[in-house]
Amino acid sequence: MPVRVWPRAPSMSKLQIISDKNKKSLKIRDQLLKQIKLYNFKKENLIIVVGGDGFMLQTLKKYKNFKKQFYGINSGNYGFLMNKFSSKNIIKNLTRANLVSISPLEMVVKNRHNQIKKSIAINEVSVLRQSRQAASLSIKKGSQIIIKKLVSDGVLVSTPAGSTAYNLSVHGPILSLHSKKLSISPISPFRPRRWKGRIINDNSNIVITNLNPLKRPISSVADNLEVRNAKSIRIKTNKKIKFHLLYDKSRSLQKKIKIEQLRKETF
Repeated sequence: MPVRVWPRAPSMSKLQIISDKNKKSLKIRDQLLKQIKLYNFKKENLIIVVGGDGFMLQTLKKYKNFKKQFYGINSGNYGFLMNKFSSKNIIKNLTRANLVSISPLEMVVKNRHNQIKKSIAINEVSVLRQSRQAASLSIKKGSQIIIKKLVSDGVLVSTPAGSTAYNLSVHGPILSLHSKKLSISPISPFRPRRWKGRIINDNSNIVITNLNPLKRPISSVADNLEVRNAKSIRIKTNKKIKFHLLYDKSRSLQKKIKIEQLRKETF
């Protein structure tokens, strides 16, 4: 009986370039391909991601089960997770880039039909009111009550890497990348009006409960994945998952966070 030979799967150990589909991203990708070919640049287990922060988050989650390193090139607006593209210095930057490893949050949501949905969040888990009614929430850290009843537009649980994103916009604290902390920040708190949130250890198990799911429905969002009609949300750091990000020496993730801590707003 003849032996059937199946086609081999594409190797996951070679350098890959993944680009967003907008014109700017595609132009950078084409320039990058020329430079890589010109200098015969090879680096195993590297994925170069061309796009904005949202595209990077999407790509990280897609490849979370592969032990890859990610070098982001910004073609979006802010590009906090990305590097600035330099056609002249790109090969040198890739060769000398510094490695930073981060772990995501794991979100486990039970909805009002008792269905369980899971996702991971690299920046933050945001719990948001789903109607004109403010959310009514209780927040626990393990068995310890952080706040018995929070009436607000919602609440954020942020990682250090995400503390300069949505968390900063709601006046949450900026966390050092190596702080081993998480930030819990209220969104437009109504009662208690002056509650500023809490900084907790990243080993904590956080439980957010909707105190009135019928009258005050909420949704829970892990970065950009939304689960509606949430009844309870469990959040913890998943340290079994590590994302390995590469940054140019002059613009490391630690430096970007430090700049945000020192930045003064101008109007």
